[in-house]
Amino acid sequence: MTQPSDLALEDVSKLFGLQRAVDQVSLRIEAGNYVVLLGPSGSGKTTLLSILGGFTAPTAGRVTIGGADMTLTQPAKRPTATVFQDYALFPHMSVAENVGFGLSVRGVAKPEIAARVNAALALVDLAGFGARAISAASGGQRQRIALARALVIEPAILLLDEPLGALDLHLRRQMQDELRAIQRREGRTFVHVTHDQEEAMAIADTIVIINNGKIEDEGSPSRIYWRPRTRFSASFMGESTILSAKQTEAGMAETPLGNLPVVGLYGAHVAIRPESVLFEPAGNSTLLGTLSITEATFQGSFARLKGRIGQTEISAKVDPRRAPPVGASLPAFLAPDGAVLLTE
Repeated sequence: MTQPSDLALEDVSKLFGLQRAVDQVSLRIEAGNYVVLLGPSGSGKTTLLSILGGFTAPTAGRVTIGGADMTLTQPAKRPTATVFQDYALFPHMSVAENVGFGLSVRGVAKPEIAARVNAALALVDLAGFGARAISAASGGQRQRIALARALVIEPAILLLDEPLGALDLHLRRQMQDELRAIQRREGRTFVHVTHDQEEAMAIADTIVIINNGKIEDEGSPSRIYWRPRTRFSASFMGESTILSAKQTEAGMAETPLGNLPVVGLYGAHVAIRPESVLFEPAGNSTLLGTLSITEATFQGSFARLKGRIGQTEISAKVDPRRAPPVGASLPAFLAPDGAVLLTE
């Protein structure tokens, strides 16, 4: 079995004419990590993945895998495999022929191909499906077939380009669990591109937020959610109330809601997650003011509230069984460490 490998981008840029799709990105991904490149459409995340896979050459910078320079190495000669958004399966081939295609072009003997294909199909819970036609496979099964085809060549690094985008919500959540389970069993390095924040949080060891070709934030899902570094990161990764802020002393900032305790240093704005807005005091919570509820939306496991304290709009999440009605006014509190200074 091929060992997982680390990879690094060093000051990588990519220009398409005058458009800078990737702008001096430096990133190191440790071996065995599940990393998600997260960002809106047009942010440069797919171009970055294409550069990692060798399908696109960078305009500047260097790509290394396992310490070896791979900047200009062709995809077939890299220790990587890619699962594309459209899966790119061959409709005239059986499931087994699709999965074994990469081994065939590498000249692997037929008995070994058969054994490895069977093992790969079993890994994605498709044992016994080898003889079936691609046309007979469902969307979720095609996703698994594409994954098996990538895994069967035993890549050190698996690259996934929006692999769940074509699936319905139920299948997408199921495949998130399965992808994560496979990555843990195999111990390989996975790099996964998506624009879905919930998907990123569900599967990643590390999330890298991309915006306008640059890295906005990088860290564990919990760190990025509760301690976002930038205004874009706080707004894109979930929902936040963003307030202008001026530090008055260490740990305190002046905001439109008064002086609030804050986490972090040297920011001109603070972010408050909806979960940090409380309707009963807890510990060292801080009174924000009286919140007048203007919207209440049932979301299943929580109710999403919007309201105003003076002229400031605030978002909150509460137990749906205890959600106040629209028009209610009640005191709102900031949870301890609930206001985070943003660096920009």
